[in-house]
Amino acid sequence: MSRDTEMTHPQWIHFIDTVKAEVLPALGCTEPVSVGLAAAIARQKLNAIPHSIQAQVSPNLMKNGMGVKVPGTGMNGLAIAAAVGAFGGDADAGLEVFHMLTPVHVMQAKALIDIGKVKVSVATTTRVLFAQVTVFAHGKSVRVTIADDHTHVVSIEEDGITTFLNQPTDTPSETATAVKLPQHTTVHDIYQFITQVPVAEIAFIEQAKVLNEALSIEGLTANYGLQVGATLQRHVDRGLISGGLLTDVISRSAAASDARMGGAMLPAMSNSGSGNQGIAATMPVVVAAEYLKASHEQLLRALMLSHLLAIYIKHHQHKLSALCAVTTAAMGSAAGITYLLGGSYQQISYAVSSMIGDVAGVICDGAKNACAMKVSSSAGAAMKSSLMAIDNICVTGEEGIVANDVDSSIRNLSALANGAMTHTDQQILDIMVQKAL
Repeated sequence: MSRDTEMTHPQWIHFIDTVKAEVLPALGCTEPVSVGLAAAIARQKLNAIPHSIQAQVSPNLMKNGMGVKVPGTGMNGLAIAAAVGAFGGDADAGLEVFHMLTPVHVMQAKALIDIGKVKVSVATTTRVLFAQVTVFAHGKSVRVTIADDHTHVVSIEEDGITTFLNQPTDTPSETATAVKLPQHTTVHDIYQFITQVPVAEIAFIEQAKVLNEALSIEGLTANYGLQVGATLQRHVDRGLISGGLLTDVISRSAAASDARMGGAMLPAMSNSGSGNQGIAATMPVVVAAEYLKASHEQLLRALMLSHLLAIYIKHHQHKLSALCAVTTAAMGSAAGITYLLGGSYQQISYAVSSMIGDVAGVICDGAKNACAMKVSSSAGAAMKSSLMAIDNICVTGEEGIVANDVDSSIRNLSALANGAMTHTDQQILDIMVQKAL
């Protein structure tokens, strides 16, 4: 039986294709990954040991790359990302560009940085996501530009001559993602899809559980970052806080982010170009499903609801902004947990609206170890909103930016992120740059 025969609704096919395009394995924070990937492609084209590297990035990419560890290097920032990308990056591996790094590659990269041959600066560009890396060797150079999506190569120049050009047609400053959901999609459409789609069609989403759960275990058993998840678990063992569903949701979600932001050589299953968003859309649902002894089918449907809703919300916003996207990804988890609790469409809407009433406005001040704290806060908010929702309690349209229907609430939140918070974004970057001087 063909796929089209099994699923006669074209919107459902588009939903699945969108999730497959937006939920991908990623090794390390995806902003340094973009720089590393551009460097790896440039080195592949140059086919020589780099003598120097220059990188120019958008302000948002600089913000998200300044303070985060690059896997396998023990170092933070975009300079090491560009250097190890050039020496050991896999140009064909996309978001997993760093998966083949060796100690020799890291040593070579650090040596080039130590002699001042790796330069990173802020580009003058209207693109929110932009990374341009030029690799030099023996009087030759290759420049690779990635824009609008973390792996989207828009141009390659070899010795000043453009040899590849793939400019997008969307307005650069407004491009949020390369994949678009069908126009006029609603939360209700997503709910109908996850409750009716043949479960075999969404079985692939289980890989999000496999990858992000492995990161969570790594974060609980080793010393990464701020050890947010491990700290909570230690205090449960000491009797200072109680265990149970809420604590487990928070600690196991945070632990996955601890490991990811702390440089673990394990991929996260990302969502909308972010590993932390993927963790926030996955781990709360996984923990709740275990606690509730949900069936395998219920878990798959809840995970699909969470990830697709996270994509839907993010599609209303710029790719990178001052709004912490972990909070919006966890809104997907709130929906998924409510579904697992037996919640109706209306109760799922309540949970998402309450999340918007709770964590709207949490800022993104770059990728770093402290992201695990925001993951923990968002996971806790998702659990809280879900428990309120099944008792038919929620933030109402009479309060703040929340509207009387969930889709309007999402649009209001996104208007805040895309509008006034652009000024917040600039202020955050100014503060961070001054700290780095």
